[in-house]
Amino acid sequence: MDLGLKGKVALVLGAGGGLGSAIAASLAAEGARLALADVSADSLARTEAAAKAAGAEAISLVWDLADLAGVETSVARIEAELGPVAILVNNTGGPPPTPVSGQDPAVWAKHFNAMVLSVIALTDRVLPGMKQAGWGRIITSTSSGVVAPIPNLGLSNALRSTLLGWSKTLAREVGGHGITANIILPGRVATDRIKFLDEQKAKREGRPVEQVSAESTATIPAGRYGRPEEYGDTVAFLASTRASYINGSVIRVDGGLIASI
Repeated sequence: MDLGLKGKVALVLGAGGGLGSAIAASLAAEGARLALADVSADSLARTEAAAKAAGAEAISLVWDLADLAGVETSVARIEAELGPVAILVNNTGGPPPTPVSGQDPAVWAKHFNAMVLSVIALTDRVLPGMKQAGWGRIITSTSSGVVAPIPNLGLSNALRSTLLGWSKTLAREVGGHGITANIILPGRVATDRIKFLDEQKAKREGRPVEQVSAESTATIPAGRYGRPEEYGDTVAFLASTRASYINGSVIRVDGGLIASI
């Protein structure tokens, strides 16, 4: 199936992480031209090298999303080197595990800037180009916690839920311009982030991490954690010309984990 992505410029945030690098790989396989952003230069270098090995054109931007002043500089560079952004993948890192109560307002503000305000500001920056082209894809990766809040991930549950309301509203505003805005959320996909969360839970509860992981796996109807490439391929489809009638949706990639309808 031709997804119609050849030559389209895609900006992938968090491209050095497990989900971000998988998304980049799937888009590269479809011939997209990639702008890869992450705070880690080393992780970015690995993702860029893999994309180029797959035959894709790619550039890397070391970018701290909490620095909103970097939005204009970074997007201007992408436009100069690759062209206007047609596909925006908003994939941000997650905050540390915490209860939702008792957090310092400064902590809320820090993560709100990095996880929410940065996404909104960046999307607003690239939207005029998408409208002019009459085509665009805005795909925002969140968490299963926006559907079923996850214990001890209070900051993540609350902040990512903000993006859910924002994306749904945006979808109605831009749909008439040939642009779609969708949310994609992972269940338990085998990345370093999930490994870290399992390790933290094991530490808090004084149990072996293998026991925690096995207990978690038992709650997933598919009987396993997801593979990053399964997530990346779903993003590539949502970015495609084939998905032009999917707008304002929340797509779960969770192996059936979330029990709610």
